[in-house]
Amino acid sequence: MANMICNGLSLEYEAFGDADKPAVFLIAGLGFQLIDWPVAFCESVAAEGFHVIRFDNRDIGLSQKLNEKGIPDLGRIMQQLQNGEVPAVPYHLSQMAADLAALMEGLSIHQAHIIGMSMGGMIAQLMAIFYPEKVLSLTSIMSSSGNRQLPPSTPAATSVLMSAPASQDVEDVVDFGLKVNDVIGSPGYRWDRDALKDHIRTCVTRNYSPAGYMRQYAAVLASNPRVSELPGVTAPTLVIHGKDDPLVPPEAGMDTARLIPGAKLELVAGMGHDLSPALCEHLASLVIPHLSANRSG
Repeated sequence: MANMICNGLSLEYEAFGDADKPAVFLIAGLGFQLIDWPVAFCESVAAEGFHVIRFDNRDIGLSQKLNEKGIPDLGRIMQQLQNGEVPAVPYHLSQMAADLAALMEGLSIHQAHIIGMSMGGMIAQLMAIFYPEKVLSLTSIMSSSGNRQLPPSTPAATSVLMSAPASQDVEDVVDFGLKVNDVIGSPGYRWDRDALKDHIRTCVTRNYSPAGYMRQYAAVLASNPRVSELPGVTAPTLVIHGKDDPLVPPEAGMDTARLIPGAKLELVAGMGHDLSPALCEHLASLVIPHLSANRSG
C-alpha cells in the first residue's frame, strides 16, 4: 500500500495488476475501508487486463482524518433537511469526488473505469457528472440518485445504521458489526460467520474512526439529489442493485438506471447491502464484461 497527497489530504491506496492496463478505481461505501473490497475481487478484475486501485476515502482507514471539523449532529442535520434548510456539514460528496480526481492526476491516470458501492456509488456518479473526461465507464452498485421521492430504508436498517457499539472495545465493535450485517447483509450471499468476525476485527485493528464515519454520514445526508444531472451522463453505465437490499431499496437502483441514458440495470436476487466474498464473486461476473466492452475511450 502507499499514500499520496490529493486535494490537500493524504489518501491511502493499493493497486493490483499491470499499471500499463486500463485503470479501475473502487470507491468504498460509508465507513468502509479499502480492504472491504475483497482481494479476490480485485485480483479477478486485474486478471482480465485491468489496473485495479482501491483506496481509503477521506476520514476512514489510513487516509487523513478531519478531526478538526468536529463531530456533526446527525439528528439536527436531518431536522434541518426536513425543514427545507441547508445544513452546514464538514464536507460534501463533491469534495470526495475531487479527492479521487486528484488521486488520478497524482498517479498520472487520465481516464479510468469508476466503480462505487453505496456512498461510493454516489461519488462515482459525481465523477461522471463533474469529470466526464476522466470516466471510461461508470458502475453504480447498491446506490441511489438521491431522489427524495424514493422509498426509505426499512425501520430495522435505519435503526441499526443510527445505533452504535456498546463500547469502543474491539470485541464490542466486532459484535456490533455482526449485528449490522445480520440486518443489511445479503441473505443469498451470506458471509461465513467466522470469516466475517475476522474481517471486522481486521478492519477495527487497522483503523477505527467513528467520528470519520459520522462526518461521511453527514455528507451523504446533505448531498443534493442528482436527478437533474444524471440524464447528462455520457459514460457507459452499469447499475447493480440487490432485490433484497433493506438499506437502499431496489427502487433506487431502478431510478438511477432510468435517469442515465443507456444504462444497463442488473437486479440481483438474494443481494442485500454488503460486500461478502460470495457476493463479490458474482459482482465480478457482472462487472468484468462491462469493463471489457468499454476498455478504452
